[in-house]
Amino acid sequence: MAETPLSGSVALVAGATRGAGRALAVELARAGAFVHASGRSSRTSGASEIQRPETIEDTLDLVREAGGDGVAERVDHTRPEEVRALVERIRERHGRLDVLVNDIFGGDRYAQFGTPLWEHDLEGGLRMLRMGIDTHIITSALALPLVLESGGGLLVEMTDGPSEVNRAYRQGVGFYYDYVKGCIDRLVTSLSAELAEQPVTVVGVTPGWLRSEAMLEAFGVTEETWTEAAERVPGFGASETPTYVARGVAALAADPGAARHHGGVLTARQLSDAYGVTDVDGSRPDCWGLIRDLGWHDQPTGMLPDYR
Repeated sequence: MAETPLSGSVALVAGATRGAGRALAVELARAGAFVHASGRSSRTSGASEIQRPETIEDTLDLVREAGGDGVAERVDHTRPEEVRALVERIRERHGRLDVLVNDIFGGDRYAQFGTPLWEHDLEGGLRMLRMGIDTHIITSALALPLVLESGGGLLVEMTDGPSEVNRAYRQGVGFYYDYVKGCIDRLVTSLSAELAEQPVTVVGVTPGWLRSEAMLEAFGVTEETWTEAAERVPGFGASETPTYVARGVAALAADPGAARHHGGVLTARQLSDAYGVTDVDGSRPDCWGLIRDLGWHDQPTGMLPDYR
């Protein structure tokens, strides 16, 4: 029988329609948590502005296939009234919330790489900030009271890059994308300070080069054929499935000593080192270690044994 260390706990994965968020919902449920998986794309109301085919109901199907339990929540996290109603549903159903994961974004469609602020589309850039920053603040502000009422728990802020990366300007991604990721890092710092005397552990978590649905499509490969892309772009050989970081977060949520990570930003590989989890193929990718040692571009072939 599979271990269920989170049995009896309740989790909210905000932004669980696809990618890491979907995997987080599945792995937290596999570990025994009842998962409220939220997102905007739904079979009933249609796709969000991202216009992707994945739906929040698909995520719930995968949760149940994994032997877990939960509910799909169609929620727009830019709308406080919808988030407030979601939290009330969780309170009425369970009376508690133990794990809150903020993985909301979807602003990639507005990114204009290589474009400075004064040339970037202003409306699209501000929409990216709304989707990538405001959603996290709104959800934390409205859900943290229930976590505190529950006696404490874990808040995970999903981001893109460790702190040493996000402290510097990320060349080529454009002002708004860089600003979003820098702000999430600061959000971890701010909330960890405000919750220092409370029984809530705040941790930032970043996957590496994530083989999300959109990323696989961009490279013209599938999860079964992804290594073909690594032949063209060697660094892609250190990429990972969404399950890798999700397994790490599930282990973190089950760790009674998780508070030792309070205020930190952990990579998927650091979670692997801490908890012994692996990707689905048994590997332990270290994308951010590769970038630290070899840079962002032109990584040489043959380096993968050191970073996988």
